[in-house]
Amino acid sequence: MAQLLVRQVDDEIVTALKARASAHGRSVEAEHRAILEQVLRPTAGDFAQRAAEFRRQTAGRTPIDTAALIREARDER
Repeated sequence: MAQLLVRQVDDEIVTALKARASAHGRSVEAEHRAILEQVLRPTAGDFAQRAAEFRRQTAGRTPIDTAALIREARDER
C-alpha cells in the first residue's frame, strides 16, 4: 500500500481530526484513512447511512417553502 504525507495542515484541522479520532476510538492515522475512504469511495450503504443521519438531524424541523424563497429573491432584483 502507498503512504501519504500531508504537510502544512492548519492547526484547527489537526485539532478537529484528533477530536474526531478520539470520539470514534481510533488513532489519528486510522481516522484520516477512514475519512479518505468515506469521501473517495462512497457506496450505496454509505449513502443510506448518511441519509438516515441527515433525517435524524433534521427531524421535527419545519419544511422550508423553497418556492417562496425563490419568489422573494426574484422580487428583490
